[in-house]
Amino acid sequence: MSGFVAFALDRAFGHPSGLLGTVGGALMARGNAAVEQQVVRLARLSGGEAVLVIGPGPVVGLLAAGEQAARVVAIEPSPRMRQAASRRCAAMSNVTVQDGTAEETGQPDAAFDVVLSVNNVQLWPDRATALAELHRVLSPGGVLLLSTHERWLPGGRAGLHADVQAAGFADAQTWAWQPPARGTTQAQTRATRP
Repeated sequence: MSGFVAFALDRAFGHPSGLLGTVGGALMARGNAAVEQQVVRLARLSGGEAVLVIGPGPVVGLLAAGEQAARVVAIEPSPRMRQAASRRCAAMSNVTVQDGTAEETGQPDAAFDVVLSVNNVQLWPDRATALAELHRVLSPGGVLLLSTHERWLPGGRAGLHADVQAAGFADAQTWAWQPPARGTTQAQTRATRP
């Protein structure tokens, strides 16, 4: 990937800012909704869980998780996206949006029952470090659910699956999922912390 393309992707989706951030936010709002809802469905939340959402984007999944879980924390590195997510979730007392990244969530050990991430795995600078961090913050038996654009995923589904296992997760399952309408094929992974 060229330096300019990497820069543009980061400004539009990784750390949205300026015009590219505005365009990226609009694209995420249109394209991520079905995927975010699917990932929350796969989590099978029952009402008592603590959920960590990495990169909440247009907050469709964050709102859905907030309606179904006891406590939800969203980690977002972009000030612009944090502000937008906080504004959209202002009426939900069980949802907070905090600064952080997948590699450095700033959360306590074993604090969450579920970790969700939609369309940002491909933007993590160090996937191994991020997965180790997500393993750390999950409680034993906790569930990790990742979904990302397969076309942009370094190493593809097989690489993601191998990285999840290498981070110490168990019962890893990885598959392709085609969102309804015009969404791009997603690489999805579900695993648990032993």
